[in-house]
Amino acid sequence: MEPEPRFINRDVSWLEFNRRVLAQAGDDGVPILERLKFLAIYTSNLDEFFMKRVGLLKRQVHAGIMTIGPDGMTPRQQLQAVRELVQELDVEQTRVYQKQILPLLTQNDIHIVRYDSLSPEEKKWADSWYRANVFPALTPLAVNPTHRFPFVSNLSDNVAVVATRTTGGGEDPVREYARLKIPPTIRRFIPLPRLNGSKSIRFILLLDVIRNNLGDLFPGMKILEHVYFRVTRSAGIQKDDFETLNLLQSIEEDLKQRKFARAVRLEIEPDPSPTLLRWLLDKLRLDQKDVYEQPAEAEYSALLEIVDVDRPDLKTAPWKPVVPPRLASEPSLDRAPGNIFATIRRGDILLHHPYESFNASVERFIAAAAADPEVVTIKQTLYRTSPDSPFIESLIRAAEAGKQVACLVELRARFDESRNVRFARQLEKAGVHVAYGVRGLKTHCKTSLVVRREKHGLRCYAHLGTGNYNPKTALLYTDLGLLTCDPEITADLVNVFNYLTGLAAGQEFQTLLVAPFNMRDRFYALIAREMENAKKGRPARIVAKINSMEDREVAERLYAASQAGVSITLIVRGFCCIRPGVAGLSENIRVVSVIGRFLEHSRIFHFAAGQDDPNDGEWFIGSADWMYRNLSNRVEVATPVNDKESRQRLTRTIEVMLADHRNAWDMRSDGTYARRVSGEGVDPNSVEALGTFETLMRDAAYG
Repeated sequence: MEPEPRFINRDVSWLEFNRRVLAQAGDDGVPILERLKFLAIYTSNLDEFFMKRVGLLKRQVHAGIMTIGPDGMTPRQQLQAVRELVQELDVEQTRVYQKQILPLLTQNDIHIVRYDSLSPEEKKWADSWYRANVFPALTPLAVNPTHRFPFVSNLSDNVAVVATRTTGGGEDPVREYARLKIPPTIRRFIPLPRLNGSKSIRFILLLDVIRNNLGDLFPGMKILEHVYFRVTRSAGIQKDDFETLNLLQSIEEDLKQRKFARAVRLEIEPDPSPTLLRWLLDKLRLDQKDVYEQPAEAEYSALLEIVDVDRPDLKTAPWKPVVPPRLASEPSLDRAPGNIFATIRRGDILLHHPYESFNASVERFIAAAAADPEVVTIKQTLYRTSPDSPFIESLIRAAEAGKQVACLVELRARFDESRNVRFARQLEKAGVHVAYGVRGLKTHCKTSLVVRREKHGLRCYAHLGTGNYNPKTALLYTDLGLLTCDPEITADLVNVFNYLTGLAAGQEFQTLLVAPFNMRDRFYALIAREMENAKKGRPARIVAKINSMEDREVAERLYAASQAGVSITLIVRGFCCIRPGVAGLSENIRVVSVIGRFLEHSRIFHFAAGQDDPNDGEWFIGSADWMYRNLSNRVEVATPVNDKESRQRLTRTIEVMLADHRNAWDMRSDGTYARRVSGEGVDPNSVEALGTFETLMRDAAYG
């Protein structure tokens, strides 16, 4: 028998991550409406996976690429492995929804009812509502010699219809085809009026109402068959901007082309007629291996509409982020913009979102800089932000006040390109100096630099983070940030921004880890030092908390470090291509994944540096995962965390995640995961029982 490859396939590993997301929907310890949310997240994740990864694999297969990857698989074999896993997971999603979620919703007096079960009066109401709110917006499109098959947009909901004419001669009736698109602006779960003061909350599926009124759309026709379907299209490949003189125009053109990208998946309700299925596959240029059956009555992607019902007893209690203690110490002076800079001068401030308020820290930092008359310059990188971003507003206000403002807007942030193009134009109109990034590299770092005029000259202040400048995701994702005026850090950050906005062939950085310049080599050197310490019998330890682990060279060095006796712990939320616990290869490597209330997004790196106490070792936070693209094809920044109290907080975060038996999973050497469970008699207030998120919320709330 051939030995297993040294690496796990990244796409298979990613699907295992989505399995862990789906497991939250089946978790009895999660409130029922939150479980609906995880069903929707699972579906959204899978949609993006097909658009990006399956689209890429199919392009490789069509190009005839047969190369065997480090996981031992060709692109065609990867596609087959993906199909088998997705089919397995989709069956599990349907089981969780039909066997667990729906009965629990019913028990809690929330009902999703079928049109056929409505009373005559309710059917009359539903039909009347349909005529007033839906019928005028529907456009049935015939498909015949004079009507071409219409374009089916990405992730749209559609009904394929087969019908014959009810009038005519004695010849056999001709089967005719049509496609009906359900407008995306109409909600999918329609609330029904409450009966006789009942407190029951009832919904009927929009698709169900439309189906029972199809005759109005096809008068004079006998409908033989109709089937719900949904198409996923490839996200396409972003152009190499070395070839273009205007990146802004190039991105806008790419967005237009993406709309018409090749279809990669057909979702259809179970048991369609072979004739109708074949017709759809022919028109969409797909084959049977691209078909995934899904129950039409589920509408998983729209389940968030039900999550919004007013039933707080069926949801997780809302969390209100606390104001970071250092920034809350002088509340009476908060209105003075200079006070936050005085606080930073007294020492670095580590921020942990969403446990601590993003609004009261990062937003306040930039808003204060915009308002402070002593601030002369503001520079910021924007990869993703919210549609109503307060940062855009602050930067515009600063520019209008005469400050020098520079903003790096990454136009190639996947699926946010259109929004970022709009922001770039908005900032330029206000007089902000806008850069679009470096040729050939995405700018993924999350950094801000404020230059302030003070008594002894100019002083620089910085925010360096692990997550986007997005107030909305800051409530949902865990991220870290550092507010500092450390001159070594800010001097390096000045050079980072000069590289991003100016002309420079390369840069040297003394303190920051900056990709693609010194980050990879610095990580290599840190790993090598741990190996040397292990050989000398000194404490040797590596801890990395990241979203994804894929870079082969980093993995090989971790394998070597494991064999040298270094203790290696990887906390990886998503996919992980390294194999832990393999004899002779990775006995000293363990991989943990934590999935739960918040999306684990922060990146933390710790190296023992020969010290027993983790607080005396080296700590970094940054924007980069251990992936080839992050270390070699993106501009990324990681900053050292030197403050003792901040290091203690990072140590506490890691210790909590490793003690978690509520949200944590352990990776096996074959790439599958085992969910941890608490033993009997465990203190319900312990980290083991509470898990990561509840524990860190309590830490934040009680100090």
